[in-house]
Amino acid sequence: MARWLKLSLKILLVFIGLIILIWVGGTLYINKNKERILASILSQINKNISGKITATNMEPTLLSGLPDISVSIKNVLLSDSLAIKHKHNLLQAGDINVSLDIASVISGNIRINKIVISNASVYLFTDSNGYSNTNIFKQKIKASDEKQTSSVALQIKKVDLKNVSLIIDNQQRHKLFSFDINEVNGRFNFPDSGWVGTLKLKTLVKSFAFNTDKGSFLKNSLIEGTLAFNYNKELNQINVAPKQLNIAGYPFTVGAKIKLAEKATAFAISIDIKNIFYKDISLLLSPNISSKLLKFNLAKPINIRGTIVDDGSGKYGDPLVKVSMAVRNNVVSIPDATLTDCNFDGYFTNRDTVGGIIGDENSTIKFYKLTAKYFNAPFKIDTLLVNNLSRPIATGLVTSDFQISDLNNSLGNENFTFKGGKAIVKLYCKADIDNFKFTKPDVSGRVQIVNADIMYLPRKLQLLNSSLDVNFNKNDLTISNGHIQIGKSVLNLNCEINNFLNLYYTNPEKILVNLQMHSPQLYLNEFLPLLAPRNRTDVKKTANSSKATMDQLSNVLALSKMNVNLKVERVIYNKFVAKNLMANISIKNEGIYFNKINVRNAGGTLNLTGNIQQEKNYNKYAIDSKISKVNVKDFFYSFDNFGQKTITNKNLQGNLSALAKINGIISPSGTILPRSINGKVIFNLNNAALLNFEPLVKIGRFAFSNRNLADVKINNLDGTLNIKGDKIIIDPVMRVNSSVLNFNIQGTYGINSGTDIAMDIPLRNPKKDVDLDKTDRKFIRMKGIVLHLKAVDDDKGGIKIRWNKDHD
Repeated sequence: MARWLKLSLKILLVFIGLIILIWVGGTLYINKNKERILASILSQINKNISGKITATNMEPTLLSGLPDISVSIKNVLLSDSLAIKHKHNLLQAGDINVSLDIASVISGNIRINKIVISNASVYLFTDSNGYSNTNIFKQKIKASDEKQTSSVALQIKKVDLKNVSLIIDNQQRHKLFSFDINEVNGRFNFPDSGWVGTLKLKTLVKSFAFNTDKGSFLKNSLIEGTLAFNYNKELNQINVAPKQLNIAGYPFTVGAKIKLAEKATAFAISIDIKNIFYKDISLLLSPNISSKLLKFNLAKPINIRGTIVDDGSGKYGDPLVKVSMAVRNNVVSIPDATLTDCNFDGYFTNRDTVGGIIGDENSTIKFYKLTAKYFNAPFKIDTLLVNNLSRPIATGLVTSDFQISDLNNSLGNENFTFKGGKAIVKLYCKADIDNFKFTKPDVSGRVQIVNADIMYLPRKLQLLNSSLDVNFNKNDLTISNGHIQIGKSVLNLNCEINNFLNLYYTNPEKILVNLQMHSPQLYLNEFLPLLAPRNRTDVKKTANSSKATMDQLSNVLALSKMNVNLKVERVIYNKFVAKNLMANISIKNEGIYFNKINVRNAGGTLNLTGNIQQEKNYNKYAIDSKISKVNVKDFFYSFDNFGQKTITNKNLQGNLSALAKINGIISPSGTILPRSINGKVIFNLNNAALLNFEPLVKIGRFAFSNRNLADVKINNLDGTLNIKGDKIIIDPVMRVNSSVLNFNIQGTYGINSGTDIAMDIPLRNPKKDVDLDKTDRKFIRMKGIVLHLKAVDDDKGGIKIRWNKDHD
């Protein structure tokens, strides 16, 4: 081995040995003089505080602080003079490990290089009057020989915390910050300008409340990362360089500036986060803010920047919060709707008015250049504002121009399908977000529908070439310039719905649609789908807001009432043709009500009232009608002989007037079920003829072969018919005076079976009495030979005539 190398090794060994001797000596020294050294440490600390720190014991720890000498101070208690009153010790630590500079120990001027605080609690308390237990950290100033000297500032290069509870409780300004510190490692240097350092931490945030009345930010969030900061003595300011911190599992970039002052501390915190879910970032905010923001949601992660600023004055209570975000191609949920393909630049602040208060009342959420699709229909809003988060009100101008067929897939094809046409939308909307379903939105503007084919599925009703203007005036809705076509029927319409938006969610059954309709020609058979039972699905709560919206619309259509004033120049239904129809009709969930209908048919007029009650498989109808001077032949033809074949339009001539009150069943296809008819008809027939009526023809063959009973002229006939199913009951006696014979008739005529009609027929020929006056004709009418006959069923499904042995 070279001589120089041996010499170097000897020197190194001597140096190491010297260090070990000094370290061992220092340790032995501390162990022997631990009471004095503990007193010196506590004294040095007490020189820099205005309170008192105590400890029960100190023991050297040989290896934990190499090359320094380490001691462990047990049961440390730091408190101010008023701790007994406010009951909050500033520091209570089970163990504080202090690393001491060896030379300073020997010299007696002890310097602390490192402190490790374990199993401790720190409580920084400020009462409602502004007194704080942190006042003990103010430097003491003592006078000597009229000169003032300050104690040497305590400079500790390393500070570690393990299992420490830190609480900052400011009751004067209603702030509460609480942290469960798993681990914090602080490293510091002390240049002339101040100090610089890094802080590596792992901490659970229990409370981060700038206003305890409004709740905590970051509640129960774990923070991990390293901060780099410096203190500028001249500015009395701490600067925290932007660094990544993992907060609640997300990589936030956090920076800050903290302006220190004797009475108040101002700060500004900057936050930047990429690819975070909207719901997660909202939950990190205080409840007064998050509860408003969570009324919305975004499906995809977003990028967010924000600042939290407090000027330290306490004037505003809350810090100033500003948040901005850029949303692209996202899915946004808002109260009662879902927006797809959504793009906007978003902004939030809790002080919208410069110089105004900071808080919910002056908060705003702004959406700029918002474009999206609602039910697959594109729209845009240049600026959407949500102001006053204590009672958030959303306002914005919605515009759109789209093909109506775009709505098909998004509507679920349960209520409507669309083909062709387009919609043009321009609506100014104002809505209370908190009470959306109770305080209804104000909507003003217009929706134009142009040349659309619409199928209303619950009624299977197809509207062709539909065009209309839907006008919103706050709570009211009107429809103007309406034009729809159903088959060959063309309808022009206008509509008013008062208080529509107020009733839409809470009381749809109170919605009344006032509809004015006019048509040059109407084919009633094209409206038969209205008689079919409505395919209705009960509204159920669902997480799918689009589905919920359509369910609500379906519910409104089912429960709302419609009052229709209808004017039609020509009405056609199968063989029925009428003119100048004037009708007032009410349509409700349970049926259709004919409040008043006037129409000209068969040369006369028909007035009726009534209703159709819709059941599952059929419809019950009830009609009160007044028939005035109609051509009976045409009238029977128009109504297809009322569902019977015994006496038809081919058998009748003359003018008919009648009062009819009947009820029965009509099928969804519009067919009257004959055996279902019940009611009463009081009629008058004049200038009439009964042609080829089989029962009379048979009587002629039986008893009046020399008279033409196939052509019976009747000048005037009054009668009452009671209808019960397939039976027509003639009661009281009907007295028929005709050109061929006179007779009385009473009994039951069975459309299918059950005929039992008594007929009293005098053989006297009425032609012989033509010259007699009315009184004489009435007197001798039943004189002479009278045949008492009865019409009954035969065994072939027809009618036979026999003698009535039981006549009166």
